[in-house]
Amino acid sequence: MASTSSFAPPKLADFILTERLGSGTYATVYKAYRKGNSREVVAVKVVAKKTLNKASTENLLTEIEILKTVRHPHIVQLKDFQWDAENIYLILEWCSGGDLSRFIRSRRILPEKVARQFLQQMACALQFLNERNISHLDLKPQNILLSGSVLKLADFGFAQYMSPWDEQSVLRGSPLYMAPEMVCRRQYDSRVDLWSVGVILYEALFGRAPFASKSYAELEEKIRSNQPIELPPGARVSKDCRDLLLRLLERNPDARITFAEFFTHPFVDLEHMPSAESLVKAKELVLQAIQKDQEGERLAALSLYCSALEHFVPAIHYEADRQRKDALRQKVSQYVSRAEELKALVASDNRQSFEEARTSRDILREMSHDQPRLLAALKMSSAAIAKEENGSDDHEALDMYQQCLGELLLALAAEPQGRRRELLHSEIKSLMTRAEYLKKHIKMQETQRDVSLDREPLADSVRSSCCLQ
Repeated sequence: MASTSSFAPPKLADFILTERLGSGTYATVYKAYRKGNSREVVAVKVVAKKTLNKASTENLLTEIEILKTVRHPHIVQLKDFQWDAENIYLILEWCSGGDLSRFIRSRRILPEKVARQFLQQMACALQFLNERNISHLDLKPQNILLSGSVLKLADFGFAQYMSPWDEQSVLRGSPLYMAPEMVCRRQYDSRVDLWSVGVILYEALFGRAPFASKSYAELEEKIRSNQPIELPPGARVSKDCRDLLLRLLERNPDARITFAEFFTHPFVDLEHMPSAESLVKAKELVLQAIQKDQEGERLAALSLYCSALEHFVPAIHYEADRQRKDALRQKVSQYVSRAEELKALVASDNRQSFEEARTSRDILREMSHDQPRLLAALKMSSAAIAKEENGSDDHEALDMYQQCLGELLLALAAEPQGRRRELLHSEIKSLMTRAEYLKKHIKMQETQRDVSLDREPLADSVRSSCCLQ
């Protein structure tokens, strides 16, 4: 039977409840130990029956139903639930690192690569829930727990089974993290979770939520405003991070990034998230690389080695055992060395072909004076090549490549058979090759910047070997 004392924790047959971790309107959470030899540490969420009304009872039953059926490394596990005359008890997985809100406050702001690692884990959990038509509806840093460096979604008290086309009108969650359509229109769907993810990412990067206010009236005014969300002046974040933030924090849910777009966004990059599958993917790719290498296909081998390294880096980060981590690092060093050798050989081959292409490019330009748009695209391609070779701004060079290739492909479609068409076709192939090299270069730089290795020289070596010039 539970104790009615407000000072002592309730009594539970199989557990010893100790310190109180926090409390809300309907529940109090305690740290607890399982009785017996295991002394397993758990968190016990105690819900007083007398505080429950019809709505909160339904919420609690839905929370239990959802947590009973889901098992995911980034969702807090419900181990059991019990009840007596006074309380309902949810026995939950213990997370020793506290919540994300406390973690952010202790550091004021998080480096982008740390925020990205947390975002990847959050996205992984949301993808799992989205596939099962489950919406959390109360995402906020206080409901995200940490166990070491592993993030886990918690507190599914407002969660609902919602298909993408289902709408709700009940106000749920915390105003600071609520999507505008939930507050203003009281009509919303599962896309509100994407808005909340944007607010959490914003707070992690800049130390405050976008609608941070001194009063509820000020907060409501900001939520109801039609002004687009802006990043703080002087915000130093990557292009992909900025793009994702602004697309998540789109006031109009119809214009907001979709779940499918979110899960495949380059900043989220779930494919290269550290996980148990990272090493499996890396090994598959490196075996293909070795085969192509043995067959003398240098370019294909180099591309596969670089793709393998993109998975080896998170695999090393994921590996917890020091001995296995060191052994894996030694293997990766061997692959890096071979990738560097191949890079030099491929670069030598490419210099010759690019020199040949330069002569053809000059002829093509001379033959294109009667086509102003084609000539302008060719001049842009030359400027992109110069910018790439100068190494001043890889992202701008890649944008220029993509723009001029769009124009050149249109020109090729309209060009009749003849010498100019042959030269134009050859030029497009050459530029596509350079653009692909540059894209791989940029991708590897970002991979190495965002995923930390224990030994920086190896990280530098991986970066160097896969930067295709």
